[in-house]
Amino acid sequence: MTNKKTIATQGTPWWVKGDLNGFFGLFTNSLTNFLAAIGLLVFAINMPKEIVYGRIVPAAAISIGIGNIWLAYQARKLSLKEQKGDVTAMPYGLSVPHYFVVAFAVILPVYLQTKDWHLAWSVALAWNVVQGVIMTIGAFVGPYIRKYIPRSAMLGSLAGLAVTYIAMNPMGEIFSTPYIGLTTLAIVVVGWLANKKMPGNIPAGLVAIIAGSVLAWSTGYMDIDAVKEAASGFAIAFPKLAIGDLAQGFAYLSPFLAAAIPLAIYDFLESLDNVESAEVAGDHYNTTKALLIPGLLTLLGAALGSPYPTIIYIGHPGWKATGARVGYGLLTGLVIIVVSFLGLLPLALTIIPLVALLPILVYISMVIGAQAFGSTEKKHIPALIIAFMPFIASYIVTQINNALGAAGTSIADVGAETLVNAGIPYIGWKILGAGDILSSMMIATIVIFAIDKKFKLSAVYSLITAALAFFGIIHASELGLGTGGYISLGYVAMTVVFLVMEYYKKEENISVEN
Repeated sequence: MTNKKTIATQGTPWWVKGDLNGFFGLFTNSLTNFLAAIGLLVFAINMPKEIVYGRIVPAAAISIGIGNIWLAYQARKLSLKEQKGDVTAMPYGLSVPHYFVVAFAVILPVYLQTKDWHLAWSVALAWNVVQGVIMTIGAFVGPYIRKYIPRSAMLGSLAGLAVTYIAMNPMGEIFSTPYIGLTTLAIVVVGWLANKKMPGNIPAGLVAIIAGSVLAWSTGYMDIDAVKEAASGFAIAFPKLAIGDLAQGFAYLSPFLAAAIPLAIYDFLESLDNVESAEVAGDHYNTTKALLIPGLLTLLGAALGSPYPTIIYIGHPGWKATGARVGYGLLTGLVIIVVSFLGLLPLALTIIPLVALLPILVYISMVIGAQAFGSTEKKHIPALIIAFMPFIASYIVTQINNALGAAGTSIADVGAETLVNAGIPYIGWKILGAGDILSSMMIATIVIFAIDKKFKLSAVYSLITAALAFFGIIHASELGLGTGGYISLGYVAMTVVFLVMEYYKKEENISVEN
């Protein structure tokens, strides 16, 4: 029998038993996000299926699939270098916020103006190139951010993202169909948090999917006609170069650059946060090499026809806790490519109920939150809490906007002041939530240094945050000189307070461990 020392010397195996658990979790997560992205194009804005399934899906599948395979290879190399038998590959997939932006803020506006779907797709490809270029540059900046931003601030930002954008909608869906959703959630909690073995040692993720599917089909929740319709649309498609389309798209790109740049920064920072999360879990990846993967593969995807940026996913500690190592990422990448090329994506969710998959996202958010609190000094926990707030604000504003849109109106028609007068601080929430991932890290950093009585550092980071706000990188809806000037004044005022405290009774400025 191979002992642990031998396994460690040989590195993490390409496949271990826990990889099956990880595969069912990561694959269903990737599949859900992929289907949501293409569903918005096909059903929400009625983009022609030949563009969506013939060009976008195979191109996006390449960037997602190769990303997971590349990260699995990186994990294997790391395990050999460090002689560790328990290295877990970081997960990879589409950037979740961007499918909404691509559909409603890029493709649809161009189509409404030109009535040309092909041109609208081309502009989205050019937009994605901008994302890829900025993320690639970010790969070289990332190590410096990790050096100067406290770990607690980065993990707090990631946990805020997990609790809001990763977990809240799934929890809503779970409680909308509780007999399926709560059943599968219970299985996930027992199998992955309590580490209870399932009958026959079947992976908990698979048990959850099977149980949810049986409940859904036996109670009439699923529709056989939907399966037949999806099967009838079966078509094989392979990626093709779209360089000419890219060139056409750049001619119409300028109105979208103001939104593209901060969103690319958002993606780069989310990937960076996830590299930091893996570090805390014990896997020490090279920051630049890891961050180059989403940058370069986003560029490759755009060149082949995908409008979607790809990123290092949230959830590494969760998959590590289930026993997943290298193989789960490798298999996920391969299966995503095969299923997409064979045209099976639409068929998948007509057979497996979405609500049976969503508890996996809730599990990931719980693990990310636990990691943030578990690796933070007790005295810095208030900084974690404030790091959540930009995400909560951003999430609420998004829900308000979606609700108004569903009612056939908008915030412009209703008026933000109307909500403010009703006790809903919409304007303040919108300002707080703009650039949420960066503003979250900066505010948490300011608070952490203040708690440590390093007021000069708090003043420096307050001034940096003021500059970010002034140019609209955070707390503003668009980039520009002075677009967040009103908010930057607040941060300048914070700078003054901290500088005064730095020199007031200076002998008291000694950090005391709690």
